[in-house]
Amino acid sequence: MKILIFQTAFIGDLVLASSLIKSVKKTFSESSVSLVCKKGYESIYKRFEYLDEVIPYDKKGIRGFAALLKEKRFDVVFSPHRSHRTSTVLFLARIPERIGFDNSGFSFLYTKKVKYEKGLHEVERNIKLLLSYKSDAVVDLKPELYVSDSEKGQVLEKFGIGAPYAVISPGSVWPTKRWIPEYFAKVALFLKRKGLVPVIAGGPQDREIAETVAKGAKGAVNTAGKTSLREFMALISQAQVVITNDSSPTHFAVAFDRPVVTIFGPTVKEFGFYPYSKKGRVAEINLYCRPCGIHGGKRCKEKHFKCMRDLTPEKVIPLVEEVLNSELKL
Repeated sequence: MKILIFQTAFIGDLVLASSLIKSVKKTFSESSVSLVCKKGYESIYKRFEYLDEVIPYDKKGIRGFAALLKEKRFDVVFSPHRSHRTSTVLFLARIPERIGFDNSGFSFLYTKKVKYEKGLHEVERNIKLLLSYKSDAVVDLKPELYVSDSEKGQVLEKFGIGAPYAVISPGSVWPTKRWIPEYFAKVALFLKRKGLVPVIAGGPQDREIAETVAKGAKGAVNTAGKTSLREFMALISQAQVVITNDSSPTHFAVAFDRPVVTIFGPTVKEFGFYPYSKKGRVAEINLYCRPCGIHGGKRCKEKHFKCMRDLTPEKVIPLVEEVLNSELKL
């Protein structure tokens, strides 16, 4: 049997799909398992033992890509992605069994629709796609990724990191999801006092905010915009703790079994994207206006940004200390 998993959403969503991929492969160990992801993200699953093939999709054509998938003659597809384009591509690819969520765009094009349950974590929601197809499936809920020892060593050498370190990821696609840079800097200074090198990480789009954090945290190593995706993963995989906004570094940390503190402002845990680990903590405060949207937004609708401004470092640092101490006890 040839099985396809289709997830072309954001990086964090793709990381969380690892649990579904593992469960599918463990359930159908003799089958071929392929993944479609957004072009540029395929290196996330480099040498991932539960996948036989990764197919990048640039989202620039529907019929052409559907024809490519049709040629591969898949028997079944599990689609956590809920866009109209995805439903259409899979229908045109003539995959006999197409399983997706009932709130997907053009969900009527799926052969089986699974209820999207808002109270569940994304990992658990995704697994329901598989369970709807095979009720006695082998379920492995733990997100997991792979980087080699050589990749780990190379990234430390590249940035001259020779001591235990913590990763601080201050960026986000959505401006209202970004904690105050000066607050991140205060956490970085706390980490230095604990004997950890603060390593600031992020993509090219995060350079400006990373520079602001670095200026307030003397001695921090700023890698933002200077790493490949694989190097970023290698940094996360060896961190003593990861401090991040509600964004993909949360899920990378969980996939590498690293302690993580995730800062939630406009979004809430109930959306299902909190750190799926006993080593994870969520920093947040209760406000009448939370949540203000599934992704936050470009600006605070109430014009006060209290969800982040009132979430001071003094409220976050105890959580960082808690996960560090918990890790030492393990």
